[in-house]
Amino acid sequence: MIKFENVSKRYQDGTIAVDSLNLEIKKGEFFVLIGPSGCGKTTTLKMINRLIPLSDGTIFFDEQKISEYDIHELRWNIGYVLQQIALFPHMTIEENITVVPEMKKWSKEKMKERAYELMDMVGLDSKMYAKRKPKELSGGEQQRVGVIRALAADPEIILMDEPFSALDPISRESLQDDMLDLKKNLKKTTVFVTHDMQEALKLADRICIMEKGKIVQIGTPRELVMNPANDFVKKFIGDQAHSPWMADVDLERIIQPLGQGEMLENPAVISVSSSLKQVLDNLSQHEQLIVERDGEWIGRINRKSIIQLLSEEWNEGGLSND
Repeated sequence: MIKFENVSKRYQDGTIAVDSLNLEIKKGEFFVLIGPSGCGKTTTLKMINRLIPLSDGTIFFDEQKISEYDIHELRWNIGYVLQQIALFPHMTIEENITVVPEMKKWSKEKMKERAYELMDMVGLDSKMYAKRKPKELSGGEQQRVGVIRALAADPEIILMDEPFSALDPISRESLQDDMLDLKKNLKKTTVFVTHDMQEALKLADRICIMEKGKIVQIGTPRELVMNPANDFVKKFIGDQAHSPWMADVDLERIIQPLGQGEMLENPAVISVSSSLKQVLDNLSQHEQLIVERDGEWIGRINRKSIIQLLSEEWNEGGLSND
């Protein structure tokens, strides 16, 4: 979906913000860039929609160089969410959400339907909020509007630059839960920048840890916690490595095969490498889950089987991270 080949960004004063980056972000993946201040994560994000021009290398979007796209066409197909929400104060919430659809000449009926659908999806009663102005909303509510505004025109890619960092802890956790729901329901390719490791572990399919413009390690949350590449990664993850929620649970021990040609309506799907917390979060809402590896369904698990597995691994000492 998005591919970086030897991408670098140098400034005139000699500063190298990004140094020979090679990575690939899969279609539908929630990919998190994280690292200390000045590591190049935001620069990497902004090069995707050409807000920052790259110095060397090539970025591809669906196997086409982003430099070959019309700049407006490219950005219309990429939703962008900032820490500073920047809603238009004179517009209603409905009008804020439909800015890009209006530019794309959607019908009024279609724009209204889309705005109301998205508001309801993130817990903002559309009948109550549609005609309000931004100043009538709390910070968390405004940020929800910022997120769904980026989704309004149904872009293929969503870029999010530390979108929740200015919020209080309760609002931040609530928005993270909203993102998990949107992630499951919409399956958008999302590139998310954060400095909060707990947030990255909660949201990401894969995490890219950066330092001084270079990639240090890319992996699933569980891979990074259980097998940090070096001391920098280990220290950066910190106490999360000792969390029981990140325990190494072997789902393959309990996967039940799917029937030949079996099709399920709107199934809940989870990766075979998911953490214990991700599995339990999903099973709290669904009786059973489809398990996938590299985008292919490999079987199913249910609540009874995961309880049995946890009991077995606890007795075997398998849930210890020491």
